Amino acid sequence: MIHSLFDIRQIDKVKEFLVQKNETIAVAESVTGGLMQVALALAKDAGKYFQGGLTAYNIGQKARHLLVEPIHAVACNCVSQKVADEMALNVCRSFNSDWGIGITGYSTAVPESGNKLFCYYAIVHHHKVVVKGKLTQAEDEPFKVQVHYVVDIIESVLQVMK
Repeated sequence: MIHSLFDIRQIDKVKEFLVQKNETIAVAESVTGGLMQVALALAKDAGKYFQGGLTAYNIGQKARHLLVEPIHAVACNCVSQKVADEMALNVCRSFNSDWGIGITGYSTAVPESGNKLFCYYAIVHHHKVVVKGKLTQAEDEPFKVQVHYVVDIIESVLQVMK
């Protein structure tokens, strides 16, 4: 079932690029609940390029494990571009990877999000944010929202790797 959610050809392109460059990637995520890690682990021999990841849902864990600045995190419910940037930068340090992805946001409409569905993401290469952005979603099923975020961010990763 998981294979049908993601285009394995896209994931294989990420793998081929990283293996050819002898580089690795790690992920820090919250809103996607580990799905980005699952997607990247789908490629054959994923251990050759995928260092792993961390799923941190709350401010305490993001501050402790990903060194997210806690005062800012509390002020924005841990959902901002700054938080996504910090997650991506610090997952690279934690996992000793060349590339990092940070994702934080909402997959269900809640008052803190203004009842909107969106996420912020950042892609880091060699300790520098190379792509960042905000994705919005109209879908109302949380799992489908999460899958859309992952698919869109993998596409962003591929664009920056070109």
